[in-house]
Formats: sequence, C-alpha cells, structure tokens
Amino acid sequence: MEDLLQTALESADQAISLDPGSPANAMVFVLVAAAGVLMALVYVPVRLFLTITARSRRLRLLQRIRRLREELAQPLTSS
Repeated sequence: MEDLLQTALESADQAISLDPGSPANAMVFVLVAAAGVLMALVYVPVRLFLTITARSRRLRLLQRIRRLREELAQPLTSS
C-alpha cells in the first residue's frame, strides 16, 4: 500500500513539474489566459450595456423631476 502511494506521489510530482518549459505548465497558462479573454469578452459588453441603461434611466428621472418642479412653480389657476 505504501509503495502504491509512493508511486502515485512520484508520478504526480513528475506530471506537475516546476520546469517553465514543460508542456503541462504551458497548457495551464494557455487555459488560464483563454478563460481570462473569454471573461473579458463577456464582461465588457455587459458592463457597457448596464452603464448605458443606468445613465438613460437616470436622465429620464432627472427630466421628470425637472418637469414636476416646473409644474409646482407655476401658480394655480382657479376657474
């Protein structure tokens, strides 16, 4: 049992080497970089959309407040 565990640890140690030129490390780097690019491609358009819609909602709200202030500033007409 101990021999099996020792063999598994040695093979794992060889597979995950700290050699910068090893193919396993290069593959991990490529996968992490690809995930980062994919996240950026999703995040940037969503963030832009949310920013634009929030600004337009804010602008409409400010315009509505201005109209209400103008209506309140006008004197009441009694007929």
